[in-house]
Amino acid sequence: MQINFQHRMAAHCENGVITNLLRYYGLELSEPMVFGIGSGLFFSYLPFLKLNGIPVASFRPLPGFIFRRITKAFGIKTETKKFRNPEKAMKELDIMLDKGIPTGLLVGVFNLTYFPAPYRFHFNAHNIIAYGKENGTYLISDPIMETSQALTYEDLKRVRFAKGILKPKGKTYHITHVPENVDIKKAVVKGIKKTCNEMTGFRGPLIGVKGIRYLAKSIEKWPKKVGAKKASLYLGQVVRMQEEIGTGGAGFRFMYAAFLQEASGLLNEDRLWQLSEEMTETGDKWRDFAVRAGRICKGRYKTSDSYASVSELLLEIADREERIFKKLKDLF
Repeated sequence: MQINFQHRMAAHCENGVITNLLRYYGLELSEPMVFGIGSGLFFSYLPFLKLNGIPVASFRPLPGFIFRRITKAFGIKTETKKFRNPEKAMKELDIMLDKGIPTGLLVGVFNLTYFPAPYRFHFNAHNIIAYGKENGTYLISDPIMETSQALTYEDLKRVRFAKGILKPKGKTYHITHVPENVDIKKAVVKGIKKTCNEMTGFRGPLIGVKGIRYLAKSIEKWPKKVGAKKASLYLGQVVRMQEEIGTGGAGFRFMYAAFLQEASGLLNEDRLWQLSEEMTETGDKWRDFAVRAGRICKGRYKTSDSYASVSELLLEIADREERIFKKLKDLF
């Protein structure tokens, strides 16, 4: 059984899965447009929540949020399931594929056999699509891979029921109905408003631009508070989340800039184009932070790359983003 499904590569797994699923059902959107409408730009710093003993900084909302937001914005009906029994989960997937339904899956990365060994790590929020099965082997569209992939029954079952933090529990999701007409302009405005509220509207200190400032002030204290070795690990994890965990770089800032640029043409609003340029400049600042932080982690830094210096740069980034999102909010 094989569905006539077109695989396309993307910068981020959830965006890519959504883009490819929507395209299959006749709704052609770019990855940045999916990301923007789904309010994928986010920031949180949660020092009380640790992954491998390191505080968590995230540049995206929780897995599944972008899918739920964009389908809700367009009135698209979906179905999501989780399972306790691995064999039942695999049987349900086979039924879906027999019906010709490409199915999104949440999986762990560590045991994905087609991933190069250096890229396998314990991360249980990776999104892929199963779109067929031939001779007991599942056909897989993984958006961060250049071509389609394949997994055996046992290999797919293993990654669907990976152990550790945020267990995927065999999660599946698929589209059941797409309206004939969708209002993309309305969805774009709604997505922008949602992102603005999340980046500037939270009262607590850990979300949005406030979270960036909190992280900046924490970074400066790390060497004395936890010691040089741990401080280096903490800082390295921030950079990894920003540049490597599926964001396409700079914590999605370049992707959001592309969304604003596309939205400018769609809504005939030149000010969005200007804000796109400002977001691109902010993305460059995030990249500068990553480079300087990387030198600190490798012990190759100069005085200009000190913890205090990268902390100061993050504070500048927070100020920039606050201005951008306040301008965006004023537009709508």
